[in-house]
Amino acid sequence: MSTSKVERGGALLTVLWLSAALAAIAFSLSSTARGEADRAGTALDGLRAYYLASGAIQRGSMELLWSVMAPEKRKIPRGTTVMHYNFPSGDVQVEIIPETAKLDVNSVPAADVFRLGTALGLQPEHAERIAAGIEQWRHPPAGGGLPTFRPPRTSFQEIEELLEVNGVTPEVFYGTYVREADRLAARPGLVDCLSVFGARDRVDANTASPAVLAAVGLTPYAVGALMARRKVAPLTDSELTDFMNSLGATRERLRVKGNSIVTMRATARLRVGDGQLSDLKRTVSAQVKYMPPGYDLPIHILRWYDAR
Repeated sequence: MSTSKVERGGALLTVLWLSAALAAIAFSLSSTARGEADRAGTALDGLRAYYLASGAIQRGSMELLWSVMAPEKRKIPRGTTVMHYNFPSGDVQVEIIPETAKLDVNSVPAADVFRLGTALGLQPEHAERIAAGIEQWRHPPAGGGLPTFRPPRTSFQEIEELLEVNGVTPEVFYGTYVREADRLAARPGLVDCLSVFGARDRVDANTASPAVLAAVGLTPYAVGALMARRKVAPLTDSELTDFMNSLGATRERLRVKGNSIVTMRATARLRVGDGQLSDLKRTVSAQVKYMPPGYDLPIHILRWYDAR
């Protein structure tokens, strides 16, 4: 074989290898660009869903104010715990959770904290350690044992201070997911059950979580029956008494009215091109205080949570 044919064959082989390498690079760049475009699209949809949920909270808080100020023209029926808004860009579910659905972290008895912990799925010794830690925080032992800048018989100023209590992990505080049968189910955390603005004695029967109901002494049967009953319609004061009597229980630790502070939790889903709802969800919430007459603003946003 002549030298020129060998050189031409080598050149052709080199071109083929270079073509294959360039094709691989082009495919890699294409995949990277497509992935980045998908991530950018998801981030944009998440941002749009965030503002959709935020707008629903603003609308819900104003409609609730209007319903109180002008009861003859209520926008939100009395006793409503969940509202649904259908916007052109998507749908939003807004939950209205009075702070009386939670227990006051500064006054809740240790026994209630223990029952709450076990209702949230903690082992008894873990729940007992958290109850003791909360009690120690509120009533520090004489002679030290806690940071010197904390005054005796102090209180929780923010609910996030619970994260400093012995035994309270982020999973215990914020909640987590547990497997039930063939799916994952959300398990609430202490932040969903305790509050610095919570109820001192009686919790709201229409909105308190099953764990809170168990914490105030209801049996598993009574908790299940109450949860099923309130799905039909919110209970009135007289209906609550009759219902608990029918269960052979008392309503001593239950009430049906909230207070001036509520948490509004909005979950938004965008509407995609074909009119269907996206699988992407974004949840935000706000702790809203309705002020008495005479204040500069009728509504004060005490806390805003971007992630729940």
